Amino acid sequence: MTITIAILGRPNVGKSTLFNRLTGTRAAIVLDSPGVTRDRQYGAFSHAERHILLIDTGGLHDADTGNESLEEQVSGQSIRAATEADAVFWIVDGRAGINAADEALAQELRPLCPRLYLLVNKVEGLDPHLATADFHRLGVGEPIAISGQRGSGTEALLDQVCREIPDHPEDDIGPAEGLPITFIGRPNVGKSTLINRILGEERLLTSAEPGTTRDSISIPFRRQGRDYRLIDTAGVRRRARVTDAIEKFSVVKTLAAMDAAAAIIVVLDATEAVTEQDISLIGMTVELGKALVIAVNKWDGLDPYQRKRIRDQLERKLDFVSHACLHFISARHGTGVGKLFESIEKIRQVQSREYKSSQLTEFLERALMEHSPPLVRGRRIKLRYAHLGGHNPLRIVIHGNQTEFLPEAYQRYLANYFRQRLRLTGTPVLISLKTGDNPFKGRRNELTPRQIVKRKRMLRHTGKRS
Repeated sequence: MTITIAILGRPNVGKSTLFNRLTGTRAAIVLDSPGVTRDRQYGAFSHAERHILLIDTGGLHDADTGNESLEEQVSGQSIRAATEADAVFWIVDGRAGINAADEALAQELRPLCPRLYLLVNKVEGLDPHLATADFHRLGVGEPIAISGQRGSGTEALLDQVCREIPDHPEDDIGPAEGLPITFIGRPNVGKSTLINRILGEERLLTSAEPGTTRDSISIPFRRQGRDYRLIDTAGVRRRARVTDAIEKFSVVKTLAAMDAAAAIIVVLDATEAVTEQDISLIGMTVELGKALVIAVNKWDGLDPYQRKRIRDQLERKLDFVSHACLHFISARHGTGVGKLFESIEKIRQVQSREYKSSQLTEFLERALMEHSPPLVRGRRIKLRYAHLGGHNPLRIVIHGNQTEFLPEAYQRYLANYFRQRLRLTGTPVLISLKTGDNPFKGRRNELTPRQIVKRKRMLRHTGKRS
């Protein structure tokens, strides 16, 4: 389960610094393709094998005096949106101390946020106990001293969050509920029109005006004896264009729907160039480890020259998701829509398939023979065996020694090797590494009597006293 964390705080308390620290240093979305940018408004990263989604809900405005009402200082919609998250990081300035806005906000947040973490930022060079002492009177739990600039306290903070928020199993994707398929994309690319075409009825409201869909809508659907759950989501725009708090909350719901999906269909507009936002959404899908289908909509409106240009652009910009299933469709006329479900059915088969440890270990040995791991400090990294760690996302756990030093490039090689050998359609492979404990670590090397005699003889020979 992805942990959704909302950030609240007044201006200049270090929200952006902490956001960059948490998402940037953990390489929120790292891909080989140039030009893949992460949307700083919604940053994804991993900690302790848990996916974490960080959202800057904003909504706190400058207040020069304490005479203004809370409604003038804080957007109520942003507060409500933040309370829908699994946890809220409320950041205050440890050097500036408490002001009237903090006290008013504490009264508002106390009954609304069950998991509220009060983070006292900018404590570098200060005694953490003294810096947090005054903030106890806000009555929102134990203040936590951190430094967003230097990163001190952030590891312990994330450890605490992962401990206190349970890791629920992935949504059931069996036939009782139906295979959850989430449709995402920029506004007005035709997501709702595509779902209506699949359903054969005007179930969802469609309009030429972007932003018609404001919340995630789940619709049960049956096709050729198979049960599905189609999830329509709000369109996700660039951060600079997202100013309405309700729209920000819609994006949070979209990202939650992505986490619950067994497969994600990213809808692109063939009449427009592939944008950075398209790349960002696809990158988020990769980060979550979800099966990916790319549907290029409005294909019927292009002439042969335009189609070739779009194909070349897709090949150039989407080479980092070579595992994705690519379809060219027309949601309005139904062209190519049926082929989407051919890919979805293959993904279903992949996710319901069991892989024996012996089979995975055999593939690991073949991968090692074809391309050995690099040397680390003059020693070869040894990878011993592999087993299945989960289906959604598909995770393969590899055990060995010194695995913490295995380069990311080699991990990608292993993931691609397993995906090709297992013939995984549209499905990425996540690699988890486990290092076995050294039974001799921390133990002093005790010499045998024979070794003691040889050592004394050597010391006498070199003229040193034993």
